[in-house]
Amino acid sequence: MINAPAILLTVQLGIKSLLLHKLRSGLTMLGIIFGVCSVIAMLAIGEGGSYEAQQAIKKLGSNNIIIRSIKPTESNVVGSSGRSRISDYGLTYSDAGRLQTTLVGAQHVLPMRIIRDSVRFNRFVVPSQIIGTHPSYAQITGLDVVRGRFLTQNDETHIDNVCIMTVNLANQLFPFQDPLDEEVRVGMDYYRVVGLVREKSSMDKRPGASAPDSGKPLDNNLYIPLSCARSRFGEILFRRSAGSFEAERVQLHQITVQMTDTDAIEPAVPDIEAMLRHFHTKKDYEVIVPLQLLRQAEQTKRIFNIVLGSIAAISLLVGGIGIMNIMLATVTERTREIGVRRALGARKKDIITQFLVETVVLSLGGGLIGVAVGVLVPMIVSYFADMKTIITFSSLALAFGISGLTGIIFGIYPASRAANLSPIEALRHE
Repeated sequence: MINAPAILLTVQLGIKSLLLHKLRSGLTMLGIIFGVCSVIAMLAIGEGGSYEAQQAIKKLGSNNIIIRSIKPTESNVVGSSGRSRISDYGLTYSDAGRLQTTLVGAQHVLPMRIIRDSVRFNRFVVPSQIIGTHPSYAQITGLDVVRGRFLTQNDETHIDNVCIMTVNLANQLFPFQDPLDEEVRVGMDYYRVVGLVREKSSMDKRPGASAPDSGKPLDNNLYIPLSCARSRFGEILFRRSAGSFEAERVQLHQITVQMTDTDAIEPAVPDIEAMLRHFHTKKDYEVIVPLQLLRQAEQTKRIFNIVLGSIAAISLLVGGIGIMNIMLATVTERTREIGVRRALGARKKDIITQFLVETVVLSLGGGLIGVAVGVLVPMIVSYFADMKTIITFSSLALAFGISGLTGIIFGIYPASRAANLSPIEALRHE
């Protein structure tokens, strides 16, 4: 039966004994404090980084298969003279049509054409990304229509010069007026603004390394009908530099295939790759499966957390060794006290309890301070490094629980050694 008053008295005696040597007790707790703090901080940073990676993959769509045009190492040069050449590669409109008609389980097939150009309104000029696509783009990518509307099938059929722009682009072009129904100029053509949208994240990057927007944030986008992009810009994109030019003939930069459910994704990937291999003589495309990337990211997260937790656990191990070292020294210093207590009738378990309580108080006290510091460190990292960190309750409970367990494990030996001292020898100790 547990004797609560006796335990409470033992705890009070343990705390009183520790307070007699405040500096030593404080230094002993530092190992536990840093260990707990490092466990929480490392797991928070790892969790934050993993969360951002997984969110970026989820935004691509867990039901989607993304096919991107990539420039092969040796492009097919259609024509070249001196310092001018035309490279022909990438996905075609025929690829999109074949995927739509032959791929089993395909719900939507979304082709995309991307052109880097400047959008003008009066004296305002903003370098932007012109995306020619279908009306299903908003549904497949989860685009948020803030005002107005997105593209319609009527726009696509009639090759209408209409556009939808991101809120950020609208703020730059129209700082003092409503952009809806105004006309902006791209190249020599004018487009009527019919809607404003907001991307899920301005740091998403699409479509691929070979596309004109490579590495550019999606916060200055202008969406137009794909038929309009094909008609107004043609299929050859020019890039001039230092008296020479390089032209690329790319019909489509990306095709996104949305499957009916996730079970249909993995069987469809070999079919897509087989079809593309049949109609493409060179490897000028890549197939990306966000679902597989998500699984890999989750596996990486688990491994990363184990590695970080193991590194942080070393700090707790060092802290535990420090506690055991100090408690062994304490046992030597208090040998006569132990002898007196044994002579007055204290049992071995009373001595063990006394010293074990002191080690647990040290470790739990250090654990509480470590939790407080561990919560503060990720906040500081997020503020100064602009890095997302996530502190979970499980990491707090784990770190604090391990600190208490450390005190028990590393306190058992010193407590047992104190209890096993001979009372007569202990009383003779100088």
